[in-house]
Amino acid sequence: MKKIIITTMLVLSGVFCFHLFGFGQNDTESFRQSGVQEEAGEEIQSEENRSEEVRSEEVQSEEIQNKEVRIEDIGNEGNQAEFQGETESFRVKAPAMEIVPGTWIAVVSKNTKGEFWSLIEKGMKQAVSDVNDVYGLSRSEKVSMTFEGPADEHQVETQINTLDAVISENPSVLCLCASDMDSCYAQLEAAAENGIPVVAFDSTVANDYLIDAFRGTDNVSAGSMAGEKLADALDGKGKVAVFSAQEKTASVKDRMDGFQNELKKYPDMEIVAVIYSDQVENMEESMLLTLEENPDLAGVYCTNAESSDLYLNLKKNAESSIIMVGTDCTDRQQKAIRSQEMLGSVSQHPYRIGYETILAALALTQPPEILEKQDFVDNILLSPLWIDASNLEIEEQGGYVY
Repeated sequence: MKKIIITTMLVLSGVFCFHLFGFGQNDTESFRQSGVQEEAGEEIQSEENRSEEVRSEEVQSEEIQNKEVRIEDIGNEGNQAEFQGETESFRVKAPAMEIVPGTWIAVVSKNTKGEFWSLIEKGMKQAVSDVNDVYGLSRSEKVSMTFEGPADEHQVETQINTLDAVISENPSVLCLCASDMDSCYAQLEAAAENGIPVVAFDSTVANDYLIDAFRGTDNVSAGSMAGEKLADALDGKGKVAVFSAQEKTASVKDRMDGFQNELKKYPDMEIVAVIYSDQVENMEESMLLTLEENPDLAGVYCTNAESSDLYLNLKKNAESSIIMVGTDCTDRQQKAIRSQEMLGSVSQHPYRIGYETILAALALTQPPEILEKQDFVDNILLSPLWIDASNLEIEEQGGYVY
C-alpha cells in the first residue's frame, strides 16, 4: 500500500518546516560546508578556534543572503539537512542515499514557459546542485538533469513525442508532469519494462500503477479553498463562472472537484458556466462571451495562472462588480490584488515541488530493500496557501508569491 503525506504549512517566525524521510548516520562526512565545523570528538576548543568559528559563521550568514538554498550541518540535531533561503527557511530530513555516479534525471514537463514552470525548474536545478555539493560529486560522477517539454501545455502530442525520445535514451529516472492524465500509458509501460523509475510531479496520470512517487499540491484542497473564499465574499449567494485549464489534466480535475463540492454547501450559489481552454478555439473570446451572456454574474474562479492572467487582462466593463479568485499568485495577480481588481489567489510553491521531486527521484535509484528501510513516502501533497491583501506583502510567504 502506498503511503501518502498531506503537508500543512506552519508559519513560525518565517520558518517553513516539512519532513521527507529519515537521514542515515553514515552521511555526516558529506555535510561539511565552508564556515561550519564538524564535531570531531573534541570536547574542548581553544579560544582561537572559537573565534575563528564565529568569524566563519558571520561570513556564512552573508553568503546565505545571496543564495536561494544551501545545506548546513546542524550537528547535534540528528545529522539533518537544513535548507535556507533569503525569505524562507525550511528543513528537510534526507536519506543517506547511495548515489550512482553519473545519474541522469530526465524531466518531461507539460509546460516550460511561465513563472510557475520556471520556478519548478529552478528548484530542480538547485536540488541537483546541492546533492552534487553534499556528496562531493564532480565531473562524470555528477548527477545531471534535463528539463524538456512543450512551450504550451495543450501540446499533448509534443509531450508524448518528447517522452518517446527521452525513454529511448534510458535515463536513470523519469520525472513527468502529464498534460493529459489519460495519455502516456505506452511510454510509461516502456519505462517500466526498461527499469526506469517514474516520479510524477504537479499533475499525474489517471491510473497511477505505473507511477512510483508523486510530488505536488493537494489540488482538491486548492479548489475547496477557492470555493470557500468566493462563497464568503459573495455571502453564499450568486452565479459563478469557472475559466479553467485543459479538462484532462489531473490537477485541474482535482481542483474542480474541490471547488464544486465546496459550493454544494451553498444552495443559493450556482455555477452557470465552466469553460476549459482545450474545449474552445479562443479562450479570450469564450470568456468575453460568458460575461456577455451572464450580465448578473457575481463571481469567477480561474483554475490556473494562465487563465487567471488572461481574465485579468480582458477589456471588461469598468463598472463590473464581479469578484474573482485566481490560482498561483503571479506578478499580474499581485497587482490586481493591490488594486482590488480581484479578491485573492490560491497559490502553490513550485520551487519546493521541483526540489522535492529531485530528492524523490534520487531516492528511487536505490535498491528496493534500501528504500524500504528509509521509510520512503510515495506521495506527498503540499498544502496551498491563500494570498490576498492581508498577507500579500508578508516577506515570509516566500515561494508562494511569484
